[in-house]
Amino acid sequence: RAEHTTVTPSPGAAPARTQSSVAVSAGDGGPWFLINASPDVRTQIEAFPELHPPADRTSPVAAVLLTDAELDHTLGLLQLREADALRLYATPAVQKTLSDGSGLLRTLERYCTVEWQAMIPGTDVALADGLCCRAFDVPTTKRNRFGTGTDHGRVVGYRLTDERSGGTLVYLPGVQSLTPELQAEIAGCDRLLIDGTCWRDD
Repeated sequence: RAEHTTVTPSPGAAPARTQSSVAVSAGDGGPWFLINASPDVRTQIEAFPELHPPADRTSPVAAVLLTDAELDHTLGLLQLREADALRLYATPAVQKTLSDGSGLLRTLERYCTVEWQAMIPGTDVALADGLCCRAFDVPTTKRNRFGTGTDHGRVVGYRLTDERSGGTLVYLPGVQSLTPELQAEIAGCDRLLIDGTCWRDD
């Protein structure tokens, strides 16, 4: 199960949208996993009651899976700082970027314990009972903001599988072109969510 929220479009040439974030659960009642934590994560959580904290203020959000180190995908981590511990799934390249050069991470660690779980592209990782995921590299020509160059895992997509039903969800961030490698990752999935860079003025 996955949820993706947007806000009501405002007047103008292009509809207003929130930053992309996805919440995924293996079944009713959670636990829930966020793919990225955008600056809009608080609004997105408020718009989806199943992510609201229960009376004891614990969170149904078990972890955040990061696709890269972009601020659009990580700035919302600060809004999750009230947790006793925050589990982050990320590739070594993303973890290195956030650990070496990010004041954001140092600030977050002053509020809560940050637990890292390594995501190695091409390796299946169990998230919860019946739910697993696999990261894969997404080719990008973005300028090198963080000194990670062309390292594997700089930008990744995720393929999530419900092992009970066999259903699959693929999430692709920052797609600039559908290469043969990406088409192979998409093949056979039941749901596909793309955060693509394909805007044209017309």
